[in-house]
Amino acid sequence: MNDSNVSGAKKWWKMSIPHVYVILFSVIIFAAIATYVLPSGEYDRMIDDNGRNIVIDGTYHETESSPAGFWAVFQSIHKGMVNSSSIIFYIFIVGGSFGILQATGAIEAAVGSISQKMKGKEILIIPILMTFFGLSGAMLGLAEETIPYITILVPLMLLIGYDSMVGTAVVLLGTSAGFTAAFMNPFTVGVAQGIAELPMFSGLYFRIILFVIFLSVSIWYVMRYAKKIKKDPTKSVLFNEKGHDFKTPDTLLTLTNRHKIIFLILLASLVTLAFGVVKLGWYLSEISGLFLLMGILMGITAKMNFSKISEEFIEGCRVLVMGALVVGVANAILVVLQDGKIMDTILYAFSSGIGSMPSGFAAFGMYIVQCLLNFIIPSGSGQAALTMPIMAPLADLVGVTRQTAVLAFQFGDGISNIFTPTSGYFMAGLALARISWIKWVKWIFPLIIIHYTLGAIFVTIAHLIGYS
Repeated sequence: MNDSNVSGAKKWWKMSIPHVYVILFSVIIFAAIATYVLPSGEYDRMIDDNGRNIVIDGTYHETESSPAGFWAVFQSIHKGMVNSSSIIFYIFIVGGSFGILQATGAIEAAVGSISQKMKGKEILIIPILMTFFGLSGAMLGLAEETIPYITILVPLMLLIGYDSMVGTAVVLLGTSAGFTAAFMNPFTVGVAQGIAELPMFSGLYFRIILFVIFLSVSIWYVMRYAKKIKKDPTKSVLFNEKGHDFKTPDTLLTLTNRHKIIFLILLASLVTLAFGVVKLGWYLSEISGLFLLMGILMGITAKMNFSKISEEFIEGCRVLVMGALVVGVANAILVVLQDGKIMDTILYAFSSGIGSMPSGFAAFGMYIVQCLLNFIIPSGSGQAALTMPIMAPLADLVGVTRQTAVLAFQFGDGISNIFTPTSGYFMAGLALARISWIKWVKWIFPLIIIHYTLGAIFVTIAHLIGYS
């Protein structure tokens, strides 16, 4: 293929995947049109014993039509931002605090120290580092922030005798397993549970078990491949492929006493977070305050002045601008549906469809819907903002616990993040590793099938045990 054809193919591929904001605004327009087509209706609602606003089954009734006007479409964006402001600023504050952590170099030093200390025990680097990245995704919600470590690990893995695929998979699969089965991710579990009116990070112990299983399967998959190509390099899916002559870093950071203190601050913050949400009923304001204090203490420990701390905080926010504002744009869809009085009509249609399934399949149906939606809306917090206002009351109607609905969202959101081309951070990681999307998908596809199967099994189990 000549250069012009390659350029044309790349241009076509880029044009074929609209920006997530374009997709969401298109959905807003579609929702506005739907207010002219669908009958308006409402459910009666009540406050249950747990203080949650729930719909009353069997009370759906049609109401006077209220279609969305031309200006309503554009005003809905601002209304959505206002409605989601507490979540948006929560994401900014937590993200900014993690930006300070990133700037201290503590995470990079930890990776470097682990890599150096495991010389001679190369295969053990894989489970140790994948567990490290897995916990980062499960507890801190890190995703885009882990991508730079691909540039460190790929040349290291090549030096050891593996390939670029192993170095990339350690970061992407480790983080993804943690993000998918997260037990304390503030950007997915926290946001979804908040919208579903559940106590923050409730149901923790069950999710920890699922996290261990997801991570263990991912580690097994990578180690199996690494052993195979170590024994026979021709088995590598990248064998003889050009462009993988990475330069090994001249120096690797190692953990200093200052870095160790920073990790102690992180550990203390996570312990305080767990105690606060479980025992004291902390919510967004308290958690945001805790992470802000954590970031400031880490910056001071790293000998940053307050101006530098502020700059790194802003940089941490900048990375999450798109994801945070997606929450508001997604909420604008709900504004149009609610103002047009067709939100409950859609809920009624969903409940009639899923409710007609056998009880054991209701949760599975919700899981399938979430899996499909993530191909369109790769942002976890954005998908939570869009779907949980529908899925939470739907769960009440079809006899599924809201906690199970959140779990279905988690799996639906997380699994596809490491193979769908609409996932920006994932595609950036492949670009850094110089691995084509086709090669990656071919290699990872069996694991994706395993993950989707595990997700379906775990959601079904959660439904059967009445997970709450």
